[in-house]
Amino acid sequence: MKAKKISIFLFRLLVLLLLFCLLFIAGSMAVSGLLPPIKTEPGLVSTGTGFIIIAIINTLMITTLILSSRWSGWRLALSLAFAWYGAITVIMQIETWYFLSANTVDAKLLPRLFIMGLPVAFVFVPAAVWILGKGRANTGTLSTWHLNMPAKTWLWKLGIIMLTYLVLYWCGGYYIAWQNPELRRFYGSPGPILPFWQHTLQTLETDPGLVPFQLLRALLWTLFALPVIAGSKLNTTKTALLVGGFLSIPQNLGHIMENPLLPIASIRLSHLIETISSTFLFGVIMTYILLYRKK
Repeated sequence: MKAKKISIFLFRLLVLLLLFCLLFIAGSMAVSGLLPPIKTEPGLVSTGTGFIIIAIINTLMITTLILSSRWSGWRLALSLAFAWYGAITVIMQIETWYFLSANTVDAKLLPRLFIMGLPVAFVFVPAAVWILGKGRANTGTLSTWHLNMPAKTWLWKLGIIMLTYLVLYWCGGYYIAWQNPELRRFYGSPGPILPFWQHTLQTLETDPGLVPFQLLRALLWTLFALPVIAGSKLNTTKTALLVGGFLSIPQNLGHIMENPLLPIASIRLSHLIETISSTFLFGVIMTYILLYRKK
């Protein structure tokens, strides 16, 4: 009986993997012919291998999010679709808008990048809920008591979350990504790297909108992580690790392949290391902050 259950589960995973590939390709057609004709350096892996890695890891991530949730039915399907589209597409593409509009992303391509993520989020995720056997709604009440907090508590927790993200983002950006001279040149800052505080003060003067923008992204990260945290049936540590992975891994897998939006290989590698590490830590810390209760 156990072997039969394992076989059925593996078959479902295979079906999900094939479905993800089809819908990912369908979404990618939204940007067909609009990517900049720039010579791109090879990625860490070939495009074909990268596509397989992306499909496998994303399928496993979505499967884990579904099976680790106490919710089911349309509540689970819609909440995870919202979370997936927000964390994987919205947050990443508003950053694309902020940093790459002056480089490799024009006004025609930008809205298509948002369209590209729709099939996986709003077709694949709900389909996966049913394929994995969680399509029937729970008959009992599924409270979210661990997130029921007074407004005052929400405010101080969100304040700490925003500051945490800002510190991790800025330190990761400077001590990892900004150490790469090719990356500095790509973003319009050629020459030797400035000391940390001098660089920070100069950025505040030349780009005053960056800090408010990143604080907004911290709130959006939190918003899109809430369905995972609220529905999780795992303990706090496992939930924190899951949220960390959810907020850091799927968004950055594209850096392992060649990409005309970031045509230089070393820049993609720097961003890969920077964003996976800082965002994973943020997801873990943010979850602990939200679930923390005074005893």
